[in-house]
Amino acid sequence: MDDIVLQTHDDMAREILRDNDRGGHTIPTSGLYPYQWNWDSVFVSLGLAEFDMNRAWRELATLFEAQWPDGMLPHIVFREDNPSYFPGPPVWQADNGPLSSSGITQPPVAASAIVDLARRDPERARPFLRKLDAWHRWFHEARDPDGLGVIAITHPWESGRDNLPDWDAPGAAINVAGVGDYNRRDTDMVVADMRPGKEDYDRYLALVRFGAKRKWNQKIISAESPFFVADPGTTAILLRSERDLASLGRLLDEPVCGVEDRIARLESGFDRFWNPEVENYCAYDLRTGKHAAEATSAGFLALYAGVTKKTGELVRQLEEFDRSVEFMVPSFDPHSPLFDHRRYWRGPVWAHVNFMIARGLSDVGEVAWANRLRSDTAALIRNAGFTEYFSPLSGEGCGGGNFSWTAAVWLAWKLGEVEGFDRWAK
Repeated sequence: MDDIVLQTHDDMAREILRDNDRGGHTIPTSGLYPYQWNWDSVFVSLGLAEFDMNRAWRELATLFEAQWPDGMLPHIVFREDNPSYFPGPPVWQADNGPLSSSGITQPPVAASAIVDLARRDPERARPFLRKLDAWHRWFHEARDPDGLGVIAITHPWESGRDNLPDWDAPGAAINVAGVGDYNRRDTDMVVADMRPGKEDYDRYLALVRFGAKRKWNQKIISAESPFFVADPGTTAILLRSERDLASLGRLLDEPVCGVEDRIARLESGFDRFWNPEVENYCAYDLRTGKHAAEATSAGFLALYAGVTKKTGELVRQLEEFDRSVEFMVPSFDPHSPLFDHRRYWRGPVWAHVNFMIARGLSDVGEVAWANRLRSDTAALIRNAGFTEYFSPLSGEGCGGGNFSWTAAVWLAWKLGEVEGFDRWAK
């Protein structure tokens, strides 16, 4: 691939981020996701930092403008009521923070991004240090009330991996009788077989209404919600972020009290996710005490978190996945009958997840695998564009187009530098 084509992809990625800029915050893509999403904005900041550092810091600042007094950072910030998205502010009824928002959070990747940016400009990170600490403390208090060292989610959306089959069995306990009729907007813009099904959406809305009726009181929700599932993905990301928060405190000569104790608790608790029948770290239903029965891409994030005792088993499972797909890493076990290569989190490849898994693999010395994920991600984007996610079988781009975090990963991971590797032609 010559330099002109490579530069074109860099230019396209920057253009997507500029086009999705809404004056200080970036939307994931026009129409389908018209608001500011939590972990989307964090990955966007890494991409913006490659060409506009001031704008990268601004992206993070606008996100933290929505932080609740209890420390929670919501998963959506509603800066308007846009009819193209459902459920919007009137359904959430979450007025607990300074800005209109949803009542749940998303995986806490912010500290890891901020410490990366801070290595270039430490003082710009100082205003975020205590805000990050408050958010992390909130996770331990609101999502691990029994101190088990595992972080639970109270809504599938909180995991960031919305319709993963892991949530099917726990979701069966959700009463959807009062959901009633509603008009989804997502399937007006993306073909239905790439999106969560109606049964999933009924459960999503039932949980939103459950929280709204309790005025998003987290203690009540944790105690009473029918859906309370320990998530290896969220826990791994928090553990990595706690380590990076400690590093940020040292960089700024401003130690973070209690962070080392929190790290130790998460390290100890992570063993609870190990499912010996699957040989991977699997979600754990805290209401029933049952593990999910299949492997997902989230299990590989253990290495990103610095949990290395099962490195050999995880690499062997990567090899098993690789025998069944053309592009790595599928979000769900491709050997399962529930695998669906085009439907949201039931099979497709996501660039930002590959980015985190590869970093973990590199940390433990699995450089060849890390490079493989980088090459696959580059090939997918080159051949299918900057879409939301990709089929691991065909390489087809799926979901929304001109997607911000895909563009950001291209820039932050410097995928334009990947040469001589085209999985499309395998």
